[in-house]
Amino acid sequence: MAIKPAGCGDYKEVTYSRARWEQLKALRGKAMSIMAALEVFHMGSTVHGSTARGDVKEDSDIDIFIAEVQNSFLVETALEHARLTISNRRIVQATPSNAMKAHIEIDEQTTVSFPLMEMRRVQREFYRFGGQTNLSELKADMRVVGIDKRLMLIEPTQTGHVESSIVGREEATSKILGISTQTVLNRVHTLLRRDEIGRTGIYIKKELAPQETFELAMKKLVETNPAVRRRIKG
Repeated sequence: MAIKPAGCGDYKEVTYSRARWEQLKALRGKAMSIMAALEVFHMGSTVHGSTARGDVKEDSDIDIFIAEVQNSFLVETALEHARLTISNRRIVQATPSNAMKAHIEIDEQTTVSFPLMEMRRVQREFYRFGGQTNLSELKADMRVVGIDKRLMLIEPTQTGHVESSIVGREEATSKILGISTQTVLNRVHTLLRRDEIGRTGIYIKKELAPQETFELAMKKLVETNPAVRRRIKG
């Protein structure tokens, strides 16, 4: 079911149950093991979304992101060295102007991703919009402020979190998150439009063959897709 954005002015205090704290601990523990495996190969990463904020639900995912372009062989080697089974690999590009990203699926709940080309500022700030935290912060049991898909600002408390709508508060929200107002406005527009017309499609979603590398798959896309070539050049 699609998640509907909250109305302007909505505010609520949320207290977590013991089961919710335990679920958060389990998700964060799993994220830390994967991030530690990447760190052994000198790749820093962050986990973003509800696992970083703390407001996890039964269907919450673990989304781990490496911010810089990587050699995909090293990423996969790091995961395999930690005995993490890779179940699926795909290239994803949300729109022609966005950077292509490699998505490595460990299981239905857990994905490691990294850019295959230089990312623009608005894309980098997307992760801070939703809330992101690194391995050191996870080990220190830190939770961070971020925005969920309902456009609610999630602010952690000792007993759970408080949540409030950011609609109409975009400039103040950008200051809280330390990102540009334009990024906040873009995300608000995208999520409100998604609520209005339904989920929008992804421009490119290519599954990789078993022996195919991300670099080779992207090279083929560059050769056959003019929009991808333009994005690479510009």
